[in-house]
Amino acid sequence: MSRNQVVLVDTNDNVVGVADKLQAHQKGQLHRAFSIFVARRQQGKVEILLQQRAWSKYHCGGLWSNTCCSHPQPQEDLTSSALRRLQEELGFSLDSIEWVGSHCYKAMLGNGLIEHEFDHLFIGWDQEQTINFNRDEVNAIKWLSIDEINHQITNNPQQFTPWFADTFSKVQHLLNRP
Repeated sequence: MSRNQVVLVDTNDNVVGVADKLQAHQKGQLHRAFSIFVARRQQGKVEILLQQRAWSKYHCGGLWSNTCCSHPQPQEDLTSSALRRLQEELGFSLDSIEWVGSHCYKAMLGNGLIEHEFDHLFIGWDQEQTINFNRDEVNAIKWLSIDEINHQITNNPQQFTPWFADTFSKVQHLLNRP
């Protein structure tokens, strides 16, 4: 199966077609995506695992973002796709992730590409895995508290992917649950 396709959707997440991933980003076509936030509790605080995208990525290389984000393939289950991609990028798996909502956004990426996604949001909780990330996908990782992330977004927004702040704002209140 080619991993270079995206599922085109309408604003209600109904499938309207399939497109080449690069072409969808060149045309700004709305397509299905997912964003995973892996969290852990450390010394009484919730921390989120962030990844710095590999410099070789065709867009947003070197920028920090949520734990993992990608696109399900045609006919692929959303949760299975998200768990597969987590393994491919970060080198670990979780027993489960929780779907916590979705949102649409459109972001100009600078190099003539447009990220226009119907983004499904997932939260997973760290099970003290060994993280062995794929250097073709990820340049670096770090755990930051919610307060540290908000501070960085305010003071250094240019170091994050264009979609990160909006996406993070949709899930951060859910990350403090017991």
